[in-house]
Amino acid sequence: MRPLPVLRILVIFLIGAATADATAADLLSIYREAQKEDPIFAAARANLSAGQEKLPQGLSGLLPAVTLSGNTLYNDRDLQFRNGAPGTNARFNSNALNVTATQPLFRPQNWITYEQAKNQLSQAEASFVQAGQELMIRVAQAYFDVLLAENNVALAAAQKTAYAEQLAQAKRNFEVGTATITDANDAQARHDLAISQEIGAQNDLEVKKQALRQIVGSMPPPLARISRGFSAQPPVPNNMEAWVTQSASASPQLKVAQMTYEVAAQEVAKNRGGHLPTLDAVASYADASQGAGLQGGIGFDGTTRYIGLQLAVPLYQGGLVNAKVREATANQEKSRQDLENTRRTVAQNTRAAFLGVTSGMAQINALEAALRSSQSALDSTKLGQEVGVRTQVDVLNAQQQLISTRRDYAQAIYNYAINVLKLKAAAGTLTETDLAYVNQWLDN
Repeated sequence: MRPLPVLRILVIFLIGAATADATAADLLSIYREAQKEDPIFAAARANLSAGQEKLPQGLSGLLPAVTLSGNTLYNDRDLQFRNGAPGTNARFNSNALNVTATQPLFRPQNWITYEQAKNQLSQAEASFVQAGQELMIRVAQAYFDVLLAENNVALAAAQKTAYAEQLAQAKRNFEVGTATITDANDAQARHDLAISQEIGAQNDLEVKKQALRQIVGSMPPPLARISRGFSAQPPVPNNMEAWVTQSASASPQLKVAQMTYEVAAQEVAKNRGGHLPTLDAVASYADASQGAGLQGGIGFDGTTRYIGLQLAVPLYQGGLVNAKVREATANQEKSRQDLENTRRTVAQNTRAAFLGVTSGMAQINALEAALRSSQSALDSTKLGQEVGVRTQVDVLNAQQQLISTRRDYAQAIYNYAINVLKLKAAAGTLTETDLAYVNQWLDN
């Protein structure tokens, strides 16, 4: 009996060399679609736009403030005298126009607010960079999840086909008396289980497609698969602590936490400034007019101009300033602890991603050898069955081992690809160029 072409079928489904759609979408095209459609990234873009307005807001506290005010009033006045003299009634208009300019000269809180605005802008920019890197990881994860789910569907179908052939053979052998009913029942049980696993794999594939749809806003087209030319490579540099050092200086996540701490520290100083006096230069121009109508009076027009300094010294505000200082100090300590936690988390994520790349590369190489061994074991077991030294159960076990090894191999490849990107993201250097590097592994 000729060996079943299970390995060839599995290779075709894994790399798509024989069935790849010429119009299949690759990782870069899916990512660019996600840049336009992903709501999380769109929210990050809006957050950046909002953060960019912090700087002009902070600067406004250092620039002059000019106010124009005016009024026009119709007056109806009655006067009644208590000595019995006849009263009077007057109706007249009064108008006023006032322009006031104030230039802060000594307002420490305003200066600190301006410095905070610079840090808040840096924080918003770092958050947007982080969101961009997270989008790449989310797209890649969802992309390779779909590929893995497609691979699992193919594996389940191949396994079902192999078990169906073994079941048919077991029934024939039982009919001619060369096998027992136990062999047929075992083959039937495995075939039924394979049908159930295929249904589960198809359901998982649909779930993974929906997860990618959530990012790109529509059902994904056929996706390009890993090509035959894929070869796992070690990270450059191949030194874990070098990557950790890089992450400490370039991680946008760490920069966001650092800017949050800086803003919190400045908030303490700003609230302490509530005890300090303020000094402003002020200038005003007022133009007023009033019609005749007062007792014995006549209408008038008047102009008032002044320029000078205005000093304000806070004396007592019910303990408000001290309470705000204590609150800001507590928030500063919280931010400091959050910064330390972020620093440790970034370092840990970098180490984990580095180990994911290096161990993933070794696992891929080991599983490639295991695939060859599993295929040889299956072929040998089938030959042994033909000559009567192996049983039907032995063949089924060998087929199951090959399928399991193929599944682990595909999982290892996709995990490796994700960890390559995660390592770059943890170090803060992930760009579209790195995504293009992984994209070269796909067969378009």
